[in-house]
Amino acid sequence: MVTSELPIAFVALEEGQPELEIRVNFGVFAGREATPAELDELGHTIKLLVEHVTLVLEHRHELNGDSETSLHQVRIAIPKSELPDDAVEVEWMRDRLVGVAERWARECIDSRHAEVIELFPGVSPNAF
Repeated sequence: MVTSELPIAFVALEEGQPELEIRVNFGVFAGREATPAELDELGHTIKLLVEHVTLVLEHRHELNGDSETSLHQVRIAIPKSELPDDAVEVEWMRDRLVGVAERWARECIDSRHAEVIELFPGVSPNAF
């Protein structure tokens, strides 16, 4: 079970963002990148809710003086033109898309995952 402190999928809130962006912390939980087939599956599921979606598979490295981080992440971008005009409907759509991303990631992780190194001392990888 994934704890609430460590979300798999979340809305990225950035000032002046021209779209709805959802990020999926795929690698943290799966220990690997998402496959092209898995991304296609996600895209087809999202297309049931919106006409246009952009999916980006990222493998980022962040380095500073104290640490190095390697990150496998999926970004889901929905153009503003696809969003409803009503703020309540936008919130509903946002929540629904985060739910779709969460379910997709969990299904991918359950079907195939790599061994995950201990990222959180004292917490078993099985806790995720």
